[in-house]
Amino acid sequence: MLKQFLSRLPRKSSKSDFIDAPRSGSEHGSPLQRTASGNVVSSRLNAVKRTSSAVFPSTVVAGIEPLLAFKDVPSSERLSLFISKLSLCCVVFDFSDPSKNATEKDLKRITLIELLDFVATDPPRFTEPAILAMCKMCANNLFRALPPNYRSKAGGSENDEDEPMFDPAWSHLQIVYEILLKFVISSSLESKVAKKYINHSFILSLLDLFDSEDPRERECLKTILHRIYGKFMVHRPFIRKSISNIFYHFIFETERHNGIAELLEIFGSVISGFALPLKEEHKIFLWRALIPLHKPKSLGVYFQQLSFCIAQFIEKDPKLASTVIRGLLKYWPVTNSQKEVMFLGELEEILEGINMGEFQKIMVPLFWRIGCCINSYHFQVAERSLFFWNNDQIVNLIAHNRRVILPIIFPALQKNAQSHWSPSVLNLTLNVSKMFTEMDDVLFMACHAHFKEEQAKLSLLEEKRKETWVQLENAASHQPINTAVLVTPLATSITC
Repeated sequence: MLKQFLSRLPRKSSKSDFIDAPRSGSEHGSPLQRTASGNVVSSRLNAVKRTSSAVFPSTVVAGIEPLLAFKDVPSSERLSLFISKLSLCCVVFDFSDPSKNATEKDLKRITLIELLDFVATDPPRFTEPAILAMCKMCANNLFRALPPNYRSKAGGSENDEDEPMFDPAWSHLQIVYEILLKFVISSSLESKVAKKYINHSFILSLLDLFDSEDPRERECLKTILHRIYGKFMVHRPFIRKSISNIFYHFIFETERHNGIAELLEIFGSVISGFALPLKEEHKIFLWRALIPLHKPKSLGVYFQQLSFCIAQFIEKDPKLASTVIRGLLKYWPVTNSQKEVMFLGELEEILEGINMGEFQKIMVPLFWRIGCCINSYHFQVAERSLFFWNNDQIVNLIAHNRRVILPIIFPALQKNAQSHWSPSVLNLTLNVSKMFTEMDDVLFMACHAHFKEEQAKLSLLEEKRKETWVQLENAASHQPINTAVLVTPLATSITC
């Protein structure tokens, strides 16, 4: 198998390389002439020359034997050897068959480890040819078409989400990712020079890989992209815009992406670095991207990271609290109890830090929605909404605005006290009612009297409605029967 692989590749290297970089030392001198320990290197070359000259493609730098160790060449030649090894690692193998090209795969893995050690141990300043060779090696190995998600097409169950598909080439990919990370954070890499090669196209290709099903790969990508964002200031607006586009595509088109949580983690640290006052661009991102991310069904996968981003925005500008709460009310999941519990938890965190002015802007629609949650037949939703009164900060806000809030909440409390099935919800409801009584007994009694009046009016309307239907049925019974018409006497009304 090794001979077949070697026979497909040329025996001699081309004089022109893929980066057109100047080479240190003589271009036609042999590796033996460029090493101090000639005898040691000569014996090593005898062992590896046939293999490396075949595995090494014809398009790479000529003159430096790529299988030499860095310690076996002088310092002035190590960068050239670095480029040669990178070129050697541009060869990509098929890992679907573990027994195929096993020797070549091991050779490449050893070379990748050598490259990682070189980049991690204070290398010389990287030249443009070295940067281009690194970007080419990463592109050849990392930038690939991800396998389709067959389980989603087959309508897999929720349990399938716990079994991600792992790339069989991870033994190589992991080292390449580590090399790229060490390369980006290296003090030997100048961002002014590297920005020409770690460009928009390179960044977009990295972002495409965030849809990988392998969580290990997404974790590596998250760290690398965060480091690129920190080092290459010129690319920051483009990175933010590109991530926003991924969010838009996910929210409004597919609702299917594996890397939303990792991208939000990156943005969480990015938001913390925003200068004050916040730019309009950042506020638009909050309203158009982050808040609508509450809409997809898969919110639970990235809810923690999303909540952190929202909290960072409010911490930067407390006036955004009312904007966020309006967005949550807009996307409120009225038919998904699990998402309702998550929304209530996020609301409580926001209300803990909101100021009185912003709270008063949204308290009417907010407590109308909380009243609906209090009456929910799902006990977790009802309990979570009643737990708001266990928070001293929220109770203080409610107490200062009780004349507005209590009339909104009172009917929900009375309905729970009369008919809710859950004993725990019933006890919490009675405790909240007691707190309102202690806050303002006169207001509570006034609300109670008003509630009784409204109930009496509703009972009277119900009686009139029944009488009207009886009259209609009697009138219809005296008419000749021509066609059958279905009449429904009970009309449904949606209050929450």
